Order: sequence, then C-alpha cells, then structure tokens
Amino acid sequence: MTAVPDGFELHTRTSPLTAPWEPIYARRHAERYLLALEIRTAHTNSRGLLHGGLIAALADNAMGLSLGEMLAAEGRPATRGAITTSLSIDYLDRADIGEWLVFTTGFIHAGKRTAVTEAIVTAGDRVIVRANAAFAFS
Repeated sequence: MTAVPDGFELHTRTSPLTAPWEPIYARRHAERYLLALEIRTAHTNSRGLLHGGLIAALADNAMGLSLGEMLAAEGRPATRGAITTSLSIDYLDRADIGEWLVFTTGFIHAGKRTAVTEAIVTAGDRVIVRANAAFAFS
C-alpha cells in the first residue's frame, strides 16, 4: 500500500456494500465529504480493469455523505431517509491497480426536500469520472 493521500483518515461509516472494498479513507472539507481508495485487484473486473460499478457506488456514497454534511452544517435533520433518485456517470479515463481514487463532491442545488450533487473522481492528476446524483429526503 502506498501512502494515504494527505488529510484522509480511515472511513468509519462502513456498510455491508462497502465492506469488501475496505479500507476506504475519508476527509471532511467544509460541507463536503471526500472518499479515497487505493485500487487493488479486488476492485477490478474479469479483464483486470477497475470496475465501473465500484466507481458508481462510491460516487453515490460520497455524494450522499456530503448531503448529510451540508444538512448538518445548516442545522437540518440528518438524511437517514435520503434516497438517490437519479445517478449519472460519465467514465472519462481508466485507472490502474495501485493508483489512488479520490471522490470530490459538490452541490448544484440543495432544497427543502431534494438536492442535486456532483462528484469528480480523480486518479493522480487525471479526472477519470464525472458523476451527478439527485436525492430526495424528508
């Protein structure tokens, strides 16, 4: 394993979905929640390429966590009932085993019951994925 990116610590909000991909690292930055993962063989498909489903799931996770951070910063209730209503992924480049993925999130819109978020996924200095998601929450 290479060095963890600066400012990231072990992600403690694990779930049954992400457990096989551990360790995942996280960093809170203002109202954003960033995730990082070093690509291992367990993250690849049968051709040895990073699996797009892993990227989509972690992008969705990072955007949802950021929604929770944003609402908490505004003193609003947690997003336990938040659901993803739309997810769009643009795969722009590949990443290789041993590289670090960093999922950086942002907001496009945050309303009373819905939010639209974005994530940029990088491997080194290359943008490999752009993702957008809409969430509904109560």
